[in-house]
Amino acid sequence: MAKKSKSKKKIFIIGGIVAFLSVFVLANVFRDDVKAVKVETELVSLRTVIQKVNASGTIQPETEVKISAESTAFIDSITVKEGDRVYKGQHLISLDRKRILSNYNSASSSVRSAQARLKQELASKKRVESMYEQNLASDQELEAVQASYEIANSQLEQAKANLDSRKDELDKARIMSPQDGIVTRIYKEVGEMAVGGMFQADNLMIIADLSRMEVIIDVNENDVVSVSIGDTTEIEIDAFTDTLFYGVVSEIAHMSEVAGMGSQQQVTNFQVKVRMLNVPEGTRPGMSATADIITEKKENILSIPIQSLTARKDSDEMVFLVSDKMLAKEGDESNSSNKKVKKGMKFVHSTPVKVGISSETHYEIKSGIREGDRIVTGSFKAISKDLEHNSIVEFSDQKNKKNTK
Repeated sequence: MAKKSKSKKKIFIIGGIVAFLSVFVLANVFRDDVKAVKVETELVSLRTVIQKVNASGTIQPETEVKISAESTAFIDSITVKEGDRVYKGQHLISLDRKRILSNYNSASSSVRSAQARLKQELASKKRVESMYEQNLASDQELEAVQASYEIANSQLEQAKANLDSRKDELDKARIMSPQDGIVTRIYKEVGEMAVGGMFQADNLMIIADLSRMEVIIDVNENDVVSVSIGDTTEIEIDAFTDTLFYGVVSEIAHMSEVAGMGSQQQVTNFQVKVRMLNVPEGTRPGMSATADIITEKKENILSIPIQSLTARKDSDEMVFLVSDKMLAKEGDESNSSNKKVKKGMKFVHSTPVKVGISSETHYEIKSGIREGDRIVTGSFKAISKDLEHNSIVEFSDQKNKKNTK
């Protein structure tokens, strides 16, 4: 009997402890002084999301020609100045013709000498051939005179080729513009030596077509994979504030350019060229510009503000969904509707989402939440640190915010 009484007493004690703990937990969950986290919220809605790649660079002409001399000579005159508009075939520079003319005259003299020798060899050839027919000359003599004639003929051809080259040099002592354009740079002055040639020639001036310009930008290796030829581009030029220009991607480099190689600041970029569709008057080569390449655009899609997305340690990307109910665990209401919750009390549920493209302000949402759901959009501290699953929240702005682009 004493044993039975002792067991009953033990059961009552355990039951009392359980009851006390239950009351304590509920009291702490629903007590009036539970501190709610102040948050900003917004309704999930449909909008247009435009994904862009941003990069900076400089404006350059699509076409520019570097003018150089064919032969080495002193500059005798320059007929244009920087900023002048020139036309194809217009005279630009005259080189000193003295040395070039001397070379031409020497080449011309060589041609005359070669012609005279060929004439002599031809006469000798005819004489020996006539003697050979009369059996007065041997085979060896005939072969020798024919060989001499061929050599003389070859020397004449070489002399003529040299004369043509010297004449070309003489003609090119007057340097003409190869295209229409603007003189953007002059490197030499009258009296200076212009070094000519195929490989080491000096640049004398640059002529560029400023009616067709492009923005040359460096795009990071992580972004260049989403850029395609023909992508529409928004261009801002530092010199033309508050004005937006447009262009299209015309060229994407296949080889990278590495800056800061071997250092912790090493960056791998790819050069991208954007052809400007409208070139404002006054645009000059070398001006700084910023380009926003539109890589993808989706209209009327579910989206959320960028700041509302978070990823806690060891968890997927998620948002905090506002609800009138508590969830015992994520994704399971577990009879929460039967719980007595204080009127007007709001909770948040950590809800995993799958995102798609992004703009500067919004993410595309592929799954996880629906249109009309209310999510937390601020503050940053609340989203990144303070809020947990089933946290009680209080709206810092009671207005139902509308999603606007």
